[in-house]
Amino acid sequence: MNAKVADELIETAQDKTRQEKTKSADWKDPKRYLWLLGPGLPVIGLTALTGYAIAPKKLRALAWAGPALVHGIIPALDQWIGEDASNPPESAVKGLENDKYYSRLVKAFIPTQYALTFMGAWLASRKKTPMSDRIGLTLTVGAVNGIGINTAHELGHKTNKLNKLLAMAALAPTAYTHFVVEHNYGHHKNVATPEDPASSRMGESFWKFLPRTVVGSLKSAVEIEKARLARRGKGFWSLQNELLQGWAMTAGFFGVTTLVTGPRGLAFLVGQAAYGASLLEVINYLEHYGLKREQDANGKYERTKPEHSWNSNHIVTNLFLYQLQRHSDHHAHPTRSFQALRHFEEAPQLPAGYASMLLPAYVPSQWFEMMDKRVIEHYKGDLSKINMDPDRKDELMEKYREFAAEVAERHRSESEASSAA
Repeated sequence: MNAKVADELIETAQDKTRQEKTKSADWKDPKRYLWLLGPGLPVIGLTALTGYAIAPKKLRALAWAGPALVHGIIPALDQWIGEDASNPPESAVKGLENDKYYSRLVKAFIPTQYALTFMGAWLASRKKTPMSDRIGLTLTVGAVNGIGINTAHELGHKTNKLNKLLAMAALAPTAYTHFVVEHNYGHHKNVATPEDPASSRMGESFWKFLPRTVVGSLKSAVEIEKARLARRGKGFWSLQNELLQGWAMTAGFFGVTTLVTGPRGLAFLVGQAAYGASLLEVINYLEHYGLKREQDANGKYERTKPEHSWNSNHIVTNLFLYQLQRHSDHHAHPTRSFQALRHFEEAPQLPAGYASMLLPAYVPSQWFEMMDKRVIEHYKGDLSKINMDPDRKDELMEKYREFAAEVAERHRSESEASSAA
C-alpha cells in the first residue's frame, strides 16, 4: 500500500469519526418529555380514584380505570399511533446514560404509587362501596402496581444499593420483591432455555406457565440468595438477606395499611398484589415464547443473542414500559438504561405491542394461532430448535410437521436464489 492510499484511508476514517461525533452531539431524544407518561401513570390512577371518591355513584366507572387503560386505551393508541421511528445511535448512548433526568423520572413513580395503593385500600374498605366497585378498584391499583414492577426492573439492574432498595420498594405492594434477585441472577443467566422458569415454551398456555413461573422463580431466588450469603459466610436468616429485606417491606406496608383500613383493606391488598404480579408474568410469558438457545457438544448454552427475545416497537406501550419491548437490546446490555435501548428490525417481532398481546395470551387457542407458526417461521422450519412444552412435544411435532417442511423448503429455495444472484 503506497503512502497516498494510506493517507486517504486515514482521512476517511477521521471523517467517519468526526461524523459520528457530530451525529452524537446533534441527536436529541424526541421522546424526552413523553417519558413523563411513565411516572404519570400512578398520577392518572390517583386522579381516577379521587374522582370516584368524590362522586362514587356518578363516576363509578372510574373504579375500572386501570383495566380500561391497560387492556383498551393503550392497545388502541398503539394501533393508531404505530411504531417508534426514533433509534439512538450507538455514539449517543453514553450521553443518554449520563443524563440524570431519566433516572429521576423512574424514581418519581414510587411515591405516587404508594399514595394510590393506600387510597385504593381505603376506598375498598368502606362499607358502602359495592362489591363490583371493590373489584374494579382492586384491578385498577393492581394494574398500576403491575406496571410498577417495570420501574423496579429498571432500578434493579443498577449496581447502586439505593437503586436496589428503591426497586424492592416498587415491588413491595405486589409482594414480589424476590424478583430483584431472581431476574438479575437467574432469568438473565438461563433465559431462553428449558431451565428458566420465566421463559415460556411453545404449546404451553399462560395458565400452565403461571404456576410454573411463580413457584419456580421463588425457588430460584431462594437458591441464588442462599448461595450468595454462603459465599460471605452468612446463613439464610441474616440481616443481609435481600429476600428478607424485601419481604419485610411488604409486611410493613401491608401491616400499616391494614391497621388503618381493616380486614377489607387487607383483602384488597392481596387481590391487587395477585393481579399486579400476574401482569408481570404474562409479560414474561410473551417475551421469550418458544425461543431457545442452542447447546454445544458439552451441553453449554450459547450466549444470549437478539434472536432469543420477542420485540415490539410500538411507541405508546414503550413509553409506559420504559422500552421493555426493545427486549433484545436489554438482554444484550442488561445495565443499559431504558432511554438508550435500541430497536433492531432483525430481532424477532411480535404482531403487536405488548399491551395488545395481553388478552390473546389469556386465551390459549388464540395465542397458539397467533404465535406457534411465527415461532416455526423464526427457526426456518427447524422444529428441533424450538423450546417446546415437553408434555405436548410429540403432539406439536405431528401437528406442524407439514407446515415446518414447507417453511424449510421455502427458505432453502430463497437461499439458493440469493446465492445464484
